[in-house]
Amino acid sequence: MSKARKVETTSKIPLKSYYLPEDLRDFDYSRDLGNPGEFPFTRGVQSDMYRGRLWTMRQYAGYGTASESNARFKYLLGLGQMGLSVAFDLPTQLGLDSDAPLAAGEVGRVGVAIDTLHDMEILLAGIPLNLVTVSMTINATAAILLAMAVAVAKKQTVPLEKLSGTVQNDILKEYIARGTYIFPAQSSMRLVTDLISFCSGQLPQWNPISISGYHIREAGSSAVQEVAFTLGNAIAYVQAALDAGLAIDDFAPRLSFFFNVHNYWLEEVAKFRAARRLWAKIMKDRFRARNPKSWMLRFHAQTAGSTLTAQQPELNAVRVTLQALAAVLGGTQSLHTNSRDEALSLPTEEAVRLALRTQQVIAYESGVADIVDPLAGAYAVESLTHQIEHRSQEYLDKIESMGGMLSAVGCGYVQKEIQQSAYEYQKSIESHERVIVGVNEFVSEKAVSIPVHRMDPLIEKNQITSLKTVKSERDALLVRQSLDQIEQVAASKQNLLPAIIKAVEAYASIGEISDRLRKVFGEYQEDPTA
Repeated sequence: MSKARKVETTSKIPLKSYYLPEDLRDFDYSRDLGNPGEFPFTRGVQSDMYRGRLWTMRQYAGYGTASESNARFKYLLGLGQMGLSVAFDLPTQLGLDSDAPLAAGEVGRVGVAIDTLHDMEILLAGIPLNLVTVSMTINATAAILLAMAVAVAKKQTVPLEKLSGTVQNDILKEYIARGTYIFPAQSSMRLVTDLISFCSGQLPQWNPISISGYHIREAGSSAVQEVAFTLGNAIAYVQAALDAGLAIDDFAPRLSFFFNVHNYWLEEVAKFRAARRLWAKIMKDRFRARNPKSWMLRFHAQTAGSTLTAQQPELNAVRVTLQALAAVLGGTQSLHTNSRDEALSLPTEEAVRLALRTQQVIAYESGVADIVDPLAGAYAVESLTHQIEHRSQEYLDKIESMGGMLSAVGCGYVQKEIQQSAYEYQKSIESHERVIVGVNEFVSEKAVSIPVHRMDPLIEKNQITSLKTVKSERDALLVRQSLDQIEQVAASKQNLLPAIIKAVEAYASIGEISDRLRKVFGEYQEDPTA
């Protein structure tokens, strides 16, 4: 007699072969579910969800020069994409100009190179910022890139109260999982709260932060850890904003989140529902927010880059479809679907088109958008939702006992938990306990050839030439004065955004502005013993 195999989710939640009413014996509809659009928002943040408005189809894009990325954006908008999502190259993320020695070989590689307002003007040329929302995946230099977007909006004569979009501005997960930090944590948090405060007063339709579990999951966390550590970071940001003197209901309605979507379908659907319920309780009970909009967890989702395989890459289209469906059934507000070739290169136009069309088929042909939270009440889904919430809360309690997220990150606790999860997941693949089709089972000896995107080798040279031209033609005295002002404000307690906006409008570069901030704040050095 063969031994029954152990069945559990990626978060090691054991799964029964089937579920019964007794698995929900303590279930209370009003307390645990409620109607869609009502506390605790388990069933979604809108009463009619996608019947009233489909999720925003927002494909992540950006590479090479601003002109190349602008062309890709217009291509995607022409295919029916509803908003922009901008990827920046590593030098831009790290506050380095394209001609910096440390930027060599990285200019335009993993995103678009933005050195000055001149590049941002080209990037957004011909894109009406009063009609198209813009999401920017940027963190350490988020304030500078937002300042550039504001400057472009002014040039387009778009009223700032009409400017709509999101800036990621989630620096804590950089220390946890990603590494594109510049400044020490406390100074970074000051930049975060300055940006939140500025948007609260000047950009009422802009999301000043997108608290990201995506990169935490890409680093190897489980679904439970993704929820717990994301909400742990969110708690830290809310407390920092309160400590900076902001009122909870003045900024909380514009907080947004960013989650990953992996392959384990039911767990992913339950994860989103659990996160919404948990956040609603945190905001209402812990922070005493009174505005129901402050209780809502609104999120963007992206299919999992870490699940894409170089082997049999055509299968990635299947994986992405399942993940996208989980995000929609989980109630996402916007969605990016990865392209099938992203394990091999930046995506080609053909691959990007298929990824976007995948969302459109789900939206217009599958019927899943016609009923709000159609999986509500399913014994297995509700049981998983409860268990993910409970296990996430256990992590949050542990973090609280350590003094909060900054302390938990500072001592390496969060990083070690993710590393252990990643190690165990990889072991399960290598032992064939977890099957990855085409990788450890159902392997094909025949190599599959698909077209891949080729980078122009002259991109870096051309970008550096453009930067030199801008620096030679701008008003050098105005630039120096604006940079001196940034340094003075950084040493005070004033909000940095107005000074940064003046500097970018003078065509100061991202490296010059970051260097002045480095002079005041210093640079973060990771402790390898933590």
